Amino acid sequence: MTPFERRTETVQAALGDIGADALVCVPGRTLQYLTGFEEPQRDRHLLFVVPRSGEPAAFLPSLSAAQFRTETWVREVDTWGDGDDPVAALSAFFDDRGVPAAPHLLVDDTMWATFLQDVRSVRPDATVGLASEVVADIRLRKDDAEIDALRRASAAADDALRAVRALGADAVGLTEAELAGRIESFLADAGGEGVSFEPIVGSGPNGAMPHHTHGDREIRAGEPVVLDFGTRIDGYPSDQTRTVVFDGDPDERVSEVHEVVRRAQEAAVDAVEPGVTAGSVDDAARSVVEDAGYGDAFIHRTGHGVGLDIHEPPNIAAGNDTELRPGMAFSVEPGIYLDGEFGVRIEDLVAVTPDGAERLNHTPRGGEC
Repeated sequence: MTPFERRTETVQAALGDIGADALVCVPGRTLQYLTGFEEPQRDRHLLFVVPRSGEPAAFLPSLSAAQFRTETWVREVDTWGDGDDPVAALSAFFDDRGVPAAPHLLVDDTMWATFLQDVRSVRPDATVGLASEVVADIRLRKDDAEIDALRRASAAADDALRAVRALGADAVGLTEAELAGRIESFLADAGGEGVSFEPIVGSGPNGAMPHHTHGDREIRAGEPVVLDFGTRIDGYPSDQTRTVVFDGDPDERVSEVHEVVRRAQEAAVDAVEPGVTAGSVDDAARSVVEDAGYGDAFIHRTGHGVGLDIHEPPNIAAGNDTELRPGMAFSVEPGIYLDGEFGVRIEDLVAVTPDGAERLNHTPRGGEC
C-alpha cells in the first residue's frame, strides 16, 4: 500500500468519526496529499471523492484521464468529454458512487465557488463543511515518506549553502539579485526541483527587513548578508537561513547580535520534545533575545510548520498551546533586526521525534564563509 492510500484510509476513518459522508477535493494540496497528483485548479471539473466507506473515485475530463491513471493509485476513474454537460455528468457520477441525496460533504477549502455551486446544484439538500476539518490534523503529523522528502530537500539546501559560502570574497561586488540567481543554480545542481520561495538575499540594512527578497544593492566586505532559501524534492520544501559575512571582519556589534541569535536558535531547538507547546519553543528563543536586550528587535514568530506548503501549522508563536507530537515539522528561525543597520536570522527545519528534535539542516551556523 502506498503512503497516499494509507493517508486516504486515515481520512476515511476521520470522516466516520465526525459523521461526514464524503470528502470532495479539487486540484490542490489535499488532492496532492492523498493521491500525489499535482496540477493547478482549472476551468474543467476535476474532483476526487473520498467516501466514508468504500472505494474513492475521481471525476475528471477525458484529456486528464491517462495522466491521472498513470500518476496516481486511484482505481476508480470516471470521465466526461468537452461535448458533455459537466454538471449532468457530475450528477450521474454522484448517483453511481452512492453519494446520498442529503449528504454531509466536506469540500476542499480552496474549491472555486463555481465548482461548489455545481456540487450544490446536484445535491441541493447537502450540508457542507471544509476538508480541513479532518485533513488539517492528519497533515500536521508527517509520515515517514514526508519526513524523508523533507530531509532530502534540506540536504539539497545544505549543499547549495556550502557552494554559496565557498564564493567567499568573490561574492563581494555581486548584487543581491545576482547572488540570488547563483543560489537558484546551486539548488538545481544539488538536485532540487525549483525553489520553494523567492530566495532572500538581504545585505547590510536590507537584512533588517525580514521578507526583503533581493535587489540591486551590491554586497560589501565586512557586512552581514541574510540568506534564506530552499528547494523542493518530491513536492516537499526546504527552508534554511544563515547570516554570513563574505569577506573581511564584521564589527563587534554584528558579532554580538549573531551570537545572541545563534544561542536563541539553539535554545529553541533544545526545547523541542513531545508534549511541550509550540508557544514554549517560542518562549525559549525569545527569552534569550530579551535577556540580551534585543527583545524589541525580534519582530516575528520563532517558526512555522512546513509540509506540502512552505508555511502551514503549527505556528511556533507566543501563546500557541498546540502540543508538539512526533512527526510534526517546522522551522526554528529567531532573528534580530536593527532598522537601517543590519539583520541576523538563523533557521533550520526540525522534525519532532519521540525523544526530542531532529535537525534537518546540518551546515555551520556561524557567520564566517
